[in-house]
Amino acid sequence: QVQLVESGGGLVQAGGSLRLSCVASGRFFSISVLGWYRQAPGKQRELVATIRGGGTTTYVDSVKGRFTISRDNAKNTVYLQMNSLKPEDTAVYYCNLILGATYWGQGTQVTVSS
Repeated sequence: QVQLVESGGGLVQAGGSLRLSCVASGRFFSISVLGWYRQAPGKQRELVATIRGGGTTTYVDSVKGRFTISRDNAKNTVYLQMNSLKPEDTAVYYCNLILGATYWGQGTQVTVSS
């Protein structure tokens, strides 16, 4: 059983930065596909970024050049560095791990004020 715990959300002004962290329990973290998703009020959950075991990353167009996903396999942790935040980035951010099955964290709120 895999458990994911996110942290690092909060309230920030537009143009500011936040770093989200997600710690995973369980084995085989290093070969897992990891991702960050977000869900704004009234909207569907959307994929923000992914990182594969070998380090290959993908981003949704709206965050390219502003967000960076990274992983530390020794700490079983995936990060999302968010810079130049905009009000439209406001959402609950969820960590996601795929290793056979798909696992989700509980989410962390990010609010960007204008």
